Amino acid sequence: MKKSVIIIAAAMGFMVSTTYATTSFKTIDNFRTVKVNTSVNPFCVAIAKGDIQTVQKLIELGADVNERSNGMTPLMYAAKYNRVAIIKLLVANGADINKKSEDGLTAAHYAERSNAQDALSVISDLDKA
Repeated sequence: MKKSVIIIAAAMGFMVSTTYATTSFKTIDNFRTVKVNTSVNPFCVAIAKGDIQTVQKLIELGADVNERSNGMTPLMYAAKYNRVAIIKLLVANGADINKKSEDGLTAAHYAERSNAQDALSVISDLDKA
C-alpha cells in the first residue's frame, strides 16, 4: 500500500513538473513603451459625476461644451452616464448633438451602449427639434 501511494505521488509530481516545463514564454528583445493619455478633464469628470452646479459654473467661466476629453465630448459623457439635466444644459449652451467621437460615435450611440434610456430619449427629442 505504501508503495502505491509513493508511486502515485511521484507520478503526480512528474505530471505537474512536466506541465510547467512545457509551458513556454516568449521574451521580447526589442520593445517600446507607449504612453497613452487617459486623463479626463475636470469638466467631463463633473459631468460624469452628475455635479450640475460645477458644470454650470465651468460653462459660465468659459468651458468649451464641444471640446473632446479622452476622445469624447462633454455631451457624450452626459449621455453615457444618463445625466439628462446636464444634457439639456449642454445643448442649451451650444453642444453639438451630432458631433462624433474619435471612434465615430455620437452621444446617442454612447447612451444606447450604456442603456441610458432617459438620455437617449432626450437626445432623440432634441435632435428632432
